[in-house]
Amino acid sequence: MTGFRIIAALGAIALAAAIVWASMTAGQSLSEAVSWLVSEPWGVVSLIDLYLGFVLLAILIWVFEPNKLIALAFILPLPILGNVWSAVWVAWRLGRLVARTPIARE
Repeated sequence: MTGFRIIAALGAIALAAAIVWASMTAGQSLSEAVSWLVSEPWGVVSLIDLYLGFVLLAILIWVFEPNKLIALAFILPLPILGNVWSAVWVAWRLGRLVARTPIARE
Protein backbone atom coordinates (compact mmCIF):
# COMPACT_ATOMS: atom_id res chain seq x y z
CA MET A 1 0.00 0.00 0.00
CA THR A 2 2.90 2.34 0.58
CA GLY A 3 3.58 2.43 -3.16
CA PHE A 4 0.03 3.55 -3.91
CA ARG A 5 0.19 6.19 -1.20
CA ILE A 6 3.42 7.50 -2.70
CA ILE A 7 1.80 7.58 -6.14
CA ALA A 8 -1.14 9.59 -4.76
CA ALA A 9 1.21 12.02 -2.99
CA LEU A 10 3.43 12.43 -6.06
CA GLY A 11 0.34 12.93 -8.21
CA ALA A 12 -0.82 15.71 -5.90
CA ILE A 13 2.58 17.39 -6.08
CA ALA A 14 2.71 17.07 -9.89
CA LEU A 15 -0.80 18.47 -10.26
CA ALA A 16 -0.05 21.36 -7.90
CA ALA A 17 3.10 22.15 -9.90
CA ALA A 18 1.12 22.06 -13.16
CA ILE A 19 -1.46 24.44 -11.70
CA VAL A 20 1.28 26.87 -10.64
CA TRP A 21 2.95 26.58 -14.05
CA ALA A 22 -0.32 27.18 -15.93
CA SER A 23 -1.27 30.15 -13.79
CA MET A 24 2.14 31.74 -14.33
CA THR A 25 2.38 31.17 -18.10
CA ALA A 26 -1.19 31.21 -19.45
CA GLY A 27 -1.41 35.00 -19.64
CA GLN A 28 -5.06 35.00 -18.63
CA SER A 29 -7.07 35.20 -15.45
CA LEU A 30 -8.86 32.21 -14.01
CA SER A 31 -12.23 33.62 -15.09
CA GLU A 32 -10.93 34.05 -18.66
CA ALA A 33 -9.64 30.47 -18.64
CA VAL A 34 -13.00 29.15 -17.40
CA SER A 35 -14.85 31.21 -20.03
CA TRP A 36 -12.63 29.70 -22.71
CA LEU A 37 -13.15 26.20 -21.31
CA VAL A 38 -16.95 26.39 -21.20
CA SER A 39 -17.08 27.83 -24.74
CA GLU A 40 -15.99 24.44 -26.11
CA PRO A 41 -18.18 21.30 -25.96
CA TRP A 42 -15.30 19.10 -24.78
CA GLY A 43 -14.46 21.69 -22.14
CA VAL A 44 -18.00 21.36 -20.77
CA VAL A 45 -17.69 17.56 -20.85
CA SER A 46 -14.37 17.82 -18.99
CA LEU A 47 -15.92 19.99 -16.28
CA ILE A 48 -18.87 17.60 -15.88
CA ASP A 49 -16.40 14.71 -15.60
CA LEU A 50 -14.32 16.63 -13.05
CA TYR A 51 -17.26 17.54 -10.84
CA LEU A 52 -18.79 14.06 -11.06
CA GLY A 53 -15.47 12.77 -9.73
CA PHE A 54 -15.63 15.29 -6.89
CA VAL A 55 -19.15 14.16 -5.96
CA LEU A 56 -18.22 10.48 -6.05
CA LEU A 57 -15.11 11.05 -3.95
CA ALA A 58 -17.10 13.19 -1.51
CA ILE A 59 -19.47 10.26 -1.03
CA LEU A 60 -16.56 7.90 -0.36
CA ILE A 61 -14.96 10.35 2.06
CA TRP A 62 -18.25 10.73 3.92
CA VAL A 63 -18.80 6.96 4.13
CA PHE A 64 -15.24 5.98 5.11
CA GLU A 65 -14.09 8.93 7.23
CA PRO A 66 -14.99 8.17 10.87
CA ASN A 67 -14.74 11.79 12.00
CA LYS A 68 -17.41 13.77 10.14
CA LEU A 69 -15.68 17.09 10.85
CA ILE A 70 -12.57 15.79 9.10
CA ALA A 71 -14.81 14.48 6.32
CA LEU A 72 -16.27 17.95 5.84
CA ALA A 73 -12.78 19.47 5.94
CA PHE A 74 -11.93 17.33 2.91
CA ILE A 75 -15.29 17.49 1.10
CA LEU A 76 -16.03 21.22 1.22
CA PRO A 77 -12.76 22.40 -0.42
CA LEU A 78 -12.92 19.77 -3.21
CA PRO A 79 -14.58 22.06 -5.80
CA ILE A 80 -11.89 24.69 -5.23
CA LEU A 81 -8.75 22.68 -4.48
CA GLY A 82 -9.67 19.82 -6.80
CA ASN A 83 -7.83 16.56 -7.11
CA VAL A 84 -4.75 17.90 -5.35
CA TRP A 85 -6.89 17.80 -2.21
CA SER A 86 -8.46 14.44 -3.05
CA ALA A 87 -4.99 12.92 -3.54
CA VAL A 88 -4.01 14.17 -0.08
CA TRP A 89 -6.97 12.34 1.45
CA VAL A 90 -6.29 9.15 -0.54
CA ALA A 91 -2.59 9.18 0.43
CA TRP A 92 -3.54 9.73 4.07
CA ARG A 93 -6.35 7.16 4.32
CA LEU A 94 -5.46 4.46 1.79
CA GLY A 95 -4.11 2.04 4.40
CA ARG A 96 -7.29 2.35 6.44
CA LEU A 97 -9.48 1.86 3.36
CA VAL A 98 -7.64 -1.29 2.34
CA ALA A 99 -7.83 -2.69 5.87
CA ARG A 100 -11.62 -2.59 5.78
CA THR A 101 -13.66 -5.66 4.84
CA PRO A 102 -13.10 -6.56 1.19
CA ILE A 103 -15.94 -6.15 -1.28
CA ALA A 104 -17.91 -9.38 -1.68
CA ARG A 105 -17.77 -11.00 -5.09
CA GLU A 106 -21.10 -11.02 -6.88
